[in-house]
Parts: sequence; structure tokens; C-alpha cells
Amino acid sequence: MAPDEAVDPEDDAAAVPDDRPAVPEITRRRLTPYLTGDRGYAWSWLPTLLVVLVAGLLRTVGLATPKGKIFDETYYATEAHGLLTYGVEWNFDENKAAYVVHPPLGKWLIAVGERLFGYDEFGWRIAAAAAGTLSVLLLVRVARRMLRSTVLGCLAGLLLALDGFHLVLSRSALLDIFLGLFLLAAFAALVRDRDARRARWLAALERGADRPEPAVRAWLLLAAGLLGAATAVKWSGLFFAPAFALLVVWWDAGARRSAGQDRPWRRALVRDGLVWLPWCVAAVAGVYLLAWSGWLLTDDGYFRHWLAQQGRPEPPLWGALQNLWHYHSEALRFHSGLTSHHTYQSWPWQWLLLGRPVAFYWSGDAACGASNCAAEVLLLGTPVLWWAFLPALAATTWLGVARRDWRAGAILVGVAAGMLPWFYYAVQGRTMFAFYALPAEPFLVLALCYALGAWVGPRPAGAPGTRRAVAIGAVAAYTLLVAACFAWYYPLYVGTSIPYDDWQLRMLLGNRWI
Repeated sequence: MAPDEAVDPEDDAAAVPDDRPAVPEITRRRLTPYLTGDRGYAWSWLPTLLVVLVAGLLRTVGLATPKGKIFDETYYATEAHGLLTYGVEWNFDENKAAYVVHPPLGKWLIAVGERLFGYDEFGWRIAAAAAGTLSVLLLVRVARRMLRSTVLGCLAGLLLALDGFHLVLSRSALLDIFLGLFLLAAFAALVRDRDARRARWLAALERGADRPEPAVRAWLLLAAGLLGAATAVKWSGLFFAPAFALLVVWWDAGARRSAGQDRPWRRALVRDGLVWLPWCVAAVAGVYLLAWSGWLLTDDGYFRHWLAQQGRPEPPLWGALQNLWHYHSEALRFHSGLTSHHTYQSWPWQWLLLGRPVAFYWSGDAACGASNCAAEVLLLGTPVLWWAFLPALAATTWLGVARRDWRAGAILVGVAAGMLPWFYYAVQGRTMFAFYALPAEPFLVLALCYALGAWVGPRPAGAPGTRRAVAIGAVAAYTLLVAACFAWYYPLYVGTSIPYDDWQLRMLLGNRWI
């Protein structure tokens, strides 16, 4: 069992006299988390499941359309089939191991669908649909916990369910939806760890102790494992590692300060951070290496016996790890030099403005009842939703500073982790695409719901005032507007053939969307 507290000679004994004063009400209020025992918890699952049902139907109905492999399904669906057949990604044209530059976990998940439902469109897309649906479920619950409102939690999930950007990635065998799912799950686990930690501090104070008894921080270790899973889908999952570490230290320091301890930041760093850092690193690394088990346990993987091919000794375990390290160094060299032009590439400052969507599929041959038809799968966020993200971020920043609200800070840290690293790579001229923003999207939706919730305000003790009633009506109208906008663009999200004039009418930004 991992220790929870390091011994500090400056501390007094943990036990205090029984006549210690009761815990002050302000301390109790600050340390009392929003746990699952609230009165509305059981009821909240009904609207949650309704939202998830909507998300699931949108992501699975007609999933086998369009036919064939669209966009990067050419790579990932085929590589998943190779994992099933050989244990490693495979070049079927040349009948040898394929050289790939992304870790295998996302492709293993695609392979599960292929194994269960066959090597066809539904089979290689169903895992992405399941991941997208689970993302909606997670967002509802974490938003409810953070925003302390079942309505706002369900609103967050519904907005994500009705976003075309998220929908397209949930209906395509690409890796980003799995990356986003694991990162959102890791964040949700960290929020639970924060609540559990504060609850333990409050319980310790109530029984007259100076600090909680040592205990395993299961939610923290789970978050680390999920971060390892995200990294095993795409290396960009590591962008969130320093962000999540900052949140943990910040929240631990806040709990210690609320409990009345002096030097809360120092103690949070030394007692919490340094004690748990090795365990978290081990969890990340362990899950990441486990995802490479097919490559490690077979002899067919690319670079699997690189040392032997160089005429160098290759010890059974250490040699395999050295070969894996060489594989990673070559893959990193590829990513660092990826600057070739692509028709649908875009820059991070364009993403929230929907400056350059990605066409996953196009056909002008499908019948639609008109002389000229168009069928497209376009990775385009629901415009009414995405164009609200920038003002929502501004409002969240303002409210977070004015209220010193940890929730606003956590949301902004998540957005920064998902967006800012790409600005650095943009300066270097690296080729990138709009779907790189997928991990940031749940945090953008949280920012929007946080801002809307602050505008509506808390429920009053008496009858709601006119201002609050108007605000509630405006939020409801905005939600309906998002739904209507989503319905208008829905044919472009699922590849439905429509008259060419109708398709052209939807291209609001002209050639930028074509």
C-alpha cells in the first residue's frame, strides 16, 4: 500500500485532546464536497440516461454509411485488422509488418469491433460510436458534480451529443475519439479524487485529528492509468500530464489551507506530490507498455529485432525495450518533420472559428431526386455551438478571477492543455488538422455551461425573479437553436445525399468549407 503522508518533524502528534473545539462552519462548508449522497442523485440518472440514449442513437443509426473506408480509416481500420491477425499492424500489400507512428491502443479498440461484428464498416466504426457515447455520459456526470446542477450536467451532455464535430469523429474509425474519452475520464477521476480528499480531511478534523490517516488514493491512480491509456492512443495525451499534475497540487493545497494548515503549497508538494508522483508515473508507464503487448510478445513487429539486425546483442527483456525505444525515436523524428502541405490542414487559431473543416467523404453520384446531388461527411462543429466557445471562455476567465472559483480554473486548464501546445507546433510549421482539438471540446462545453449557469444564477429560496426566468428562457432557446442548427447540417455529418443546391446553401464560409 502506498503511503499517503510523509513524516514531517515539524508536525505535532496527529492526536489532539478530546475537548478540541468543533469544526468551524466555514471550514466544514469549504471541505464538504458535492458527493453522490445528495437528495437528487438517484433521480439525476433518469435525464442522464435519456441524454445518453439520444447520443447513442445519433452515433449508431446508419453507422455503416458511407460504404468503404473514409479518410484515415484507410490506415486505422486496416491496422486494427492487422492487430487481430498478426498481433501487430500489418502491411497486407507487402505481407510484412507495417511501420506506423501512433501507439496501438486506439487500433486495438477498433479491432474489438471488427472481432465482434466483422471486418466491415459497422465493425470498424462501432468502437468509436461507443467511445463517443461514453464521452457524453462522462461529461454529464462530471458537469453535474462540478456545476452542482443536474440540469447543467444534462445540458453539457446534450450539447456534446448535438455537436457535428464530435458526431463525425464518433462515427469514424479514427483515433481521436478514444484519446478524448480517456482524457475526459482521467479528468473526471481527478475531480472525484479532489472530493474524496477533502471529505477525508473533514472527517479527520471532526474526529479531532490533525490530518487524515494514510490511505490509497484510488481515484488518483485511476486518473494516472487513464492518462497512460490516452498516451497509448496518441502521444498528444501527454500534453495533459503537467496540466493534471497542476490541478492535483492546487487542489491538495486548497484542501490543506481550508483545513487550517500552514504552508499548504509546500506540504501539498512534498507530502502529496512527491509521495504520489512515482506511483502515478508507474501507472502511466505500465498502462502504456501494456498497450504494446502485441508488439512485445510477437516477433513480427516493425523494428522488433532491430538490435539483432544491426548485429548487436539483444537480451530477452532489455533488448526488447531498447528496440521499442528505437521505434519511438524514429516515430518522433517522423512527427517532428511532418510539414508537408495537405488540402485540409488548418492552424489552431482557426479551430474554434471553424475556419477549415475536414472533408472525410465526398460523392456526387448518389441519387437524391434532383439532377445534381452531393453526399459528404464533413468534420464541422455545429456552428451555433462552436461560435459560442470564445465568449464562453472569456466569461469563464472573468468569473473565475472574480469569484476565485476552482471550477473555472479547472475548466480553463483543460482547454489550455488541449489547445495551447498546438500553437507551439504551428510556429514550427507542423501539419495539423481541426480534429486535434477534440480533447479540448468537453472542456469548451463545460466553459459554456459554466457561463450559462452563472448567468441564470442559483435557485432562489422563494419564487424566481423575472431576470432569472428570462435567463432560463434564453438558455432554453439557445439549446433549441443548437438542436436546429445540428439538424440542418446533419446530412453533412452522416453522408446523406442531398441536392447540390442544398449542399451549397450550407457552405456558410464558402471555399473555406469546401
